[in-house]
Amino acid sequence: MSKTKLIINKNGSIKIEGDFEIMDQDGTVYGLQGRAALGLCRCGQSANKPFCDGAHRNNFECEAIAFDLP
Repeated sequence: MSKTKLIINKNGSIKIEGDFEIMDQDGTVYGLQGRAALGLCRCGQSANKPFCDGAHRNNFECEAIAFDLP
């Protein structure tokens, strides 16, 4: 089983890679059709939420620099 990675893209989505499943608030699993990587929306502009559809391009700025939590 591969380790799951979340990559916070500068001015873009959260890319998730590895072995994962995504559920809604009721615990219903999204049908991901075997995908091992996809993008999650973090700008709120996607028409396909919670998944990224690229709507953030040129309309979303958010620096993504790692830091240690206190």
